[in-house]
Amino acid sequence: MKQYREHTLSAGRREELLGRPSDAAFGAGNAVRELCLDIKAQGDAALRKYTEQFDGIGIENFRVPESAFVQAEKIIPGEFKNALAAAISNIKKFHSAQQRAPLFVETMPGVFCRREIRPIERVGLYVPAGSAPLPSTVLMLGIPAKIAGCSRIVLCSPPKGTGTVDPYVLAAARAIGIDEVYSAGGAQAVAALAYGTQSIPKVDKIFGPGNRYVAAAKQFVSADTQGAAVDMLAGPSEVLIIADSGADPEIIAIDMISQAEHDPDSQAVLVTTDADLAAQVDKILPAMAGRFPRNIIVEKSLKNSFAFIAETQESALRFTNDYAPEHLILNTADAESLVPFIINAGSVFVGRCTPVTAGDYASGTNHTLPTSGSARWSSGLSLESFQKTVTFQTLTQNGLMQLAPSLTAFAEAEGLQAHGEAVRRRLVQK
Repeated sequence: MKQYREHTLSAGRREELLGRPSDAAFGAGNAVRELCLDIKAQGDAALRKYTEQFDGIGIENFRVPESAFVQAEKIIPGEFKNALAAAISNIKKFHSAQQRAPLFVETMPGVFCRREIRPIERVGLYVPAGSAPLPSTVLMLGIPAKIAGCSRIVLCSPPKGTGTVDPYVLAAARAIGIDEVYSAGGAQAVAALAYGTQSIPKVDKIFGPGNRYVAAAKQFVSADTQGAAVDMLAGPSEVLIIADSGADPEIIAIDMISQAEHDPDSQAVLVTTDADLAAQVDKILPAMAGRFPRNIIVEKSLKNSFAFIAETQESALRFTNDYAPEHLILNTADAESLVPFIINAGSVFVGRCTPVTAGDYASGTNHTLPTSGSARWSSGLSLESFQKTVTFQTLTQNGLMQLAPSLTAFAEAEGLQAHGEAVRRRLVQK
């Protein structure tokens, strides 16, 4: 793990550290663009072609049958079912508490404005299943969609060797009441959800993580007026750890490794004022990384990782906010006192007993978070991601009379005469 001391860094080198080692090129290349347009034009026929090409499976019916859910229920061990129930309970509690009340304001006598919440009607949930199934993502996407009241929730996940979706994913979907599941993965699933096919319905907004091809497809369909909106364009996962001299170097090392095992392009960053702590972590990392089954991925990812040795706690916080991490661990004795100074982060794990794993699975917060520095301007997934607001206004005759001079003045200034006449006609009505 490379170590950088703040006082030796030039402004340019500091800026480089704030970047990401593999800012995935989200621009839809020709292959993804052609795939999306092919599915848009050919529907199921193109979807079958790409499913066979990329997943090596020929599928006639994409909709997962009831029998697959029943089989999944038999396969899933009781221990996981208990874990599923605990996670669902916590995620429901946290997201249900995010409900907003309608807003009613009388801006001036006789002029009433209000804002009401409405669900996005049709949503598509994409759950990857590359090297491992992600039933936790089913919960993180599906539970807020259910609470928001989306009228149609469609889930797509790559087919396994049997031609159907992973049983853990199906068990999670069934547990939260999602039955419309399709065996479709990758960029082709995103295109199918965006445009609709003979089997898969078109949705209004697509949610869920994926590789760079999924991200490229999401970008492409969101730019097409006939496509669909998307939640975010997420890059490789990342964690930044602020640690003090009292932190356990082995816990820091395992926190870095647990992030590194996601993807070779993931990044783990240690920020501390204690150079000796950084040296201890660096000494522990190689041997500890070799203990885990995904050690090859971990080793590649750790090449992207580094320690930033700050001069003061204030400069450590400044670097953290400039980096804007997806996950931020505050492994310090005074962790809670740092919270007010955290401005840019996707999700924060406060205190020595709080691993990222908690938010990944079952604490209640959502694990779909902004990456690549986008926490500077965006938030993680929430109930609001599945909702929209609609504004209403009601004017009484007296309210219109009072507001009319302002309305007609604006209409005159902007040269929109009919706007002013729409006001004047109402004032002369008996």
